[in-house]
Amino acid sequence: MHPFQGPAGPVPTIPSLTRRRFVEGLAGTALAGAVFGTGPSHAATPSPVLTGPDIDLDIGALPVNFTGRARLATAINGSVPGPLLRLREGEEVRIRVANRLAVPSSVHWHGLLVPAAMDGAPGFSFTGIEPGEAFEYRFRLRQNGTYWYHSHSGLQEQTGHYGPLVILPREPAAIDAERDHVVMLSDWTDEDPVAVLRHLKKQADYYNRHPRTVGDFLADARRLGWRQAARESLDWGTMRMSRTDLADVSGVTYTYLMNGTTPAGNWTALYRRGERVRLRFINAGAMSIFDVRIPGLDLTVVAADGQEVHPVTVEEFRLAPGETCDVIVKPADESAYTIFAQSADRSGYARGTLAPRPGMSASVPAPDRRVMLTMADMGHGPVAGAVDHSAHAGHAGHDMGAAAYAVLPAGLHHAPAEFGPGVDMRTAMPSARLDDPGVGLRDNGRRVLTYADLHSIFPDPDGRDPGRTIELHLTGHMERYLWSFNGVGFMEAEPLRLNYGERVRIVLVNDSMMEHPIHLHGLWSDLEDEQGEFRVRKHTINVRPGHLNSFRVTADALGRWPFHCHLMLHMENSMFLPVIVDTENGHAS
Repeated sequence: MHPFQGPAGPVPTIPSLTRRRFVEGLAGTALAGAVFGTGPSHAATPSPVLTGPDIDLDIGALPVNFTGRARLATAINGSVPGPLLRLREGEEVRIRVANRLAVPSSVHWHGLLVPAAMDGAPGFSFTGIEPGEAFEYRFRLRQNGTYWYHSHSGLQEQTGHYGPLVILPREPAAIDAERDHVVMLSDWTDEDPVAVLRHLKKQADYYNRHPRTVGDFLADARRLGWRQAARESLDWGTMRMSRTDLADVSGVTYTYLMNGTTPAGNWTALYRRGERVRLRFINAGAMSIFDVRIPGLDLTVVAADGQEVHPVTVEEFRLAPGETCDVIVKPADESAYTIFAQSADRSGYARGTLAPRPGMSASVPAPDRRVMLTMADMGHGPVAGAVDHSAHAGHAGHDMGAAAYAVLPAGLHHAPAEFGPGVDMRTAMPSARLDDPGVGLRDNGRRVLTYADLHSIFPDPDGRDPGRTIELHLTGHMERYLWSFNGVGFMEAEPLRLNYGERVRIVLVNDSMMEHPIHLHGLWSDLEDEQGEFRVRKHTINVRPGHLNSFRVTADALGRWPFHCHLMLHMENSMFLPVIVDTENGHAS
């Protein structure tokens, strides 16, 4: 745990409520509903909507029941998620946050460009909010779009401390829609999050109930031949990794929520026939990646991480923690449609309904078949399902892709610390291609969104070529459950120093077997394509196993900023790096 982050505190049962059996599917969106067992109707009670410029938020404990067992959540204004903040671009807002907890807390405005002192990460120009105290956040809104807010103190985010934030454009909206709904996805566990972390430290696959079997090996032998199957089995054993380890924390302990409602609660978004409906998806999950689709409807993606993109129509998209995605759907009739968000490891799903009337529902698809990782997914061979440009060039096997040569002309470089006890693998041939939909989504019969499909509606906002390139490797040790940048944990890491005003390129190479959604506070991350050209502006970039992504940063915000994986337990252990922007920095090595 980082020294500047306090624990979320225990998540105990509530003795006075232990004899009451709550209805499974209770959203926990209001204190009265949790205490008296009055669950929502099929159209779940929404969280409150607050508008600027003056807003008051209270952080406190809330009795909830998502599974039939009473627990305490960390709520904002008595709801999980917290209130929807609907603000307007150009406003100067004053948000007063009172902490009613017995431990320190905080609010971070995810994706917003704010002064460093207003960013809300304790230990970075902000000390946190002590119990019984309040803090006033004040900043001018310099952007519009779909964002969110959450705690940056300990593990409070896992216990319900998060909420949606929509900033309306200063000018009339360019994206036409008659309806507008926020769809916030998250994961809930009845366990104390500290206990979840303790289990993973003792046994990294504690929540993985799908180990390899003899039957799996025999299937591999029929497909690959005995020799190749035995070689791959030996390789995985040498790395002490499981091919079925697609998520650190699974549906074994998680209940997946949509706007604070379990699948049984059937959260419902209403529409009228013929309307264009804008759905603002936000992944507020602590550890869960979701694959989202609405069977029977095309999804026209119009914004990513709050920034408008040229519309692209797909059937499914993957959303990592921290990311947001806005889509337009156009139901042509008065049917109900299931909003289906399955976890990437297929151990469960969040589910709601888009319908013309409350109480309607549609069939819920079964989760897709669980796939297994391959050596190619670890960067040790050709990526299955990806476009193999090297084959067209007459080369055998797998290359690093054009981007590797465009952004790393000297080739891949592993830092000396990557050969230490905190790193259990290194990628030999990372894929730089943005058109790979990812493990579990390749060749599934649906049109799946990839980063290659995303194009910002504006050109490179800076226009300058990067003055230097910084290569960072995303590293870890699964068995010890340690995470890091370049093999160095947070406590030992030197800050990444940027000169105010400079344009730099950051190259992220994922040397681990897990996906890592990387979030840089305070600055935009301008994702590049395989040729090193500007593609799309984001605040969170999901780097897949065995992959390489590069993005440009304009260091236009003075201060000390967090840079970390948005999988909460990876950040805690300790894939976290301070970034310092000032006028006197020398170039980081």
